[in-house]
Amino acid sequence: MREHMIKTLVASAAFGLALTGMAYAEPVDDKLVIEGEEGTLELVTSTKAPDHLQEVMDTIYSGWHYREDDTRAMQKDDFDNPAMVFVDRGRDLWNKAIGKNSESCAGCHNGPESMKGLRAVTPRVDAKTGKLMTIENYVDACVTERMGLEAWGWTGDKMKDTLALISMQSRGEVVNVAIDGPAAPFWEKGKEIYYTRFGQLEMSCASCHEENQGLFIRSDHLSQGQINGFPTYRLKDAGILSAQQRFVGCVRDTRAETFKPNSDEFKALELYVASRGNGLSVEGVSVRH
Repeated sequence: MREHMIKTLVASAAFGLALTGMAYAEPVDDKLVIEGEEGTLELVTSTKAPDHLQEVMDTIYSGWHYREDDTRAMQKDDFDNPAMVFVDRGRDLWNKAIGKNSESCAGCHNGPESMKGLRAVTPRVDAKTGKLMTIENYVDACVTERMGLEAWGWTGDKMKDTLALISMQSRGEVVNVAIDGPAAPFWEKGKEIYYTRFGQLEMSCASCHEENQGLFIRSDHLSQGQINGFPTYRLKDAGILSAQQRFVGCVRDTRAETFKPNSDEFKALELYVASRGNGLSVEGVSVRH
């Protein structure tokens, strides 16, 4: 027991020293105007914090503002954005007859544009079942219940490609997830997880993204941890990540046993973190470090 306490104190002290005296930088003053096939689109990447955050911050910023010049520029042009490859793969999958009886996504929903607005309001509570639903939950229901297929892995290529395609349909829409009514207990659970310290480093989500946002650690600029840009192409991983996939990495960084994607814990956390970005634009598929 004593040995464990010593290790924990040493790890916590090391983290504290890592932050001490580190440089602070304000979010970059820039505008995200995207050049795409349909013309230009300016996104809301900074705005007044939602009411439930007023006591901790005045303004919320997309993680895009914390990235380097070349990374921000990459997202400004769809032809340079590496995440668009996954959107194209999702479109091919959408139109493909993959069901047990040759069903396709397009067969029921027509074009992917029918999903416009969904990304901006999820996670949300399903009116019929009372369950908290992410986009992945909706996709999984279609795949298993309507197409007769085995469930897709939450972090597998098919799921993330489809997630990228669906998210793109809401690009420019304002994030507006519900946190009251039937969503309230899920939101409260997510908030509790956000502020709970985990692992040997005894860190919470707030430790980095609220208390130390703006600092540099591990050669990276700590953002507010907004997820309006997810799924995102992460240059470090040379691939696309979902929000819950990033949650896994964050919890592991605290040297803790992580929850799994699609767990009740991570779904509640996704709702809470999404609500911290209410008012920002959905970026569809973004680019991050």
